[in-house]
Amino acid sequence: MFAIIQTGGKQYRVSEGDVIRVESLKGEAGDKLDLKPIFVGGDKALFGDDAGKFTVNAEVVEHGRGKKIYIRKYKSGIQYRRRTGHRQDYTAIKILGIKG
Repeated sequence: MFAIIQTGGKQYRVSEGDVIRVESLKGEAGDKLDLKPIFVGGDKALFGDDAGKFTVNAEVVEHGRGKKIYIRKYKSGIQYRRRTGHRQDYTAIKILGIKG
């Protein structure tokens, strides 16, 4: 059985035992979370109100920062060059189960 959850403006396909990195969530390592799926698949596909009867149980594993991404700007002919960097915060969560 798998589910599609939405958090941080993105959607993730998860199954029991998966560890995924999502946008930063509140909570300390070891805290439990209940997430609502938008789609549940397996023997039978459920979505909408039928999928709303299910919950995805998860546990916060760690908080961290992702790999540095460099942004470069360049305009030809006028010697304009800029370089900045960005590191996105994330929360790693482990999927404990899909209950319904």
